[in-house]
Amino acid sequence: MTTRCHWVDLSKPDYVAYHDEEWGKPVLEDAKLFEFITLESAQAGLSWYTILKKRDNYRAAFHQFDLHKVAAMTEDDVIKLMDNTGIIRNKLKIQATINNAKRFIEIQQEFGSFAYYQWQFVNFEPIVSTIHSPQDYQATTEISTQFAKDLKKRGFKFLGPTTVYAHMQACGMVNDHHDDCFCKAPILEMYQQLDIKAQLSSQK
Repeated sequence: MTTRCHWVDLSKPDYVAYHDEEWGKPVLEDAKLFEFITLESAQAGLSWYTILKKRDNYRAAFHQFDLHKVAAMTEDDVIKLMDNTGIIRNKLKIQATINNAKRFIEIQQEFGSFAYYQWQFVNFEPIVSTIHSPQDYQATTEISTQFAKDLKKRGFKFLGPTTVYAHMQACGMVNDHHDDCFCKAPILEMYQQLDIKAQLSSQK
């Protein structure tokens, strides 16, 4: 029998697929990181599964997360999206997505890529947590607090320390799979095969 992290609802195939195929694997591509950041900011105050079910709708609403197209969206687009029942119709969150796209581009211009900027917070080395029980999970860390503080200083919205930590978990900056989870070891092997700093430096 395959052992997974306790939070996975086995009755929801899309949730299982997200856990098995995406969560915790290192992401080095800016396009994917922008998608993850957008979804995490939309999730603030809600359950992750609520957003996961709407993921395809978010892709359609925000130009498949094309960074420059999202950054160019206007207040008229915001008004239209407020009638879109496929996404969370929170005006501040919709506006934050457009704002965050602009801020994301600014970071790309400064650091060469958002991925390089982001991964420096863990010194380009994923953090491997020891997770034996649900009580071992953290909602925020010193690093996620620093990361969120820097994002806020740069003008990002809806990305506090807890949301940022969830982002770090999702994109592999932290391996928070349960120690008995079948995903834990393969992701550790992925870490060993990657020279994240060298790879990101070559992309700048």
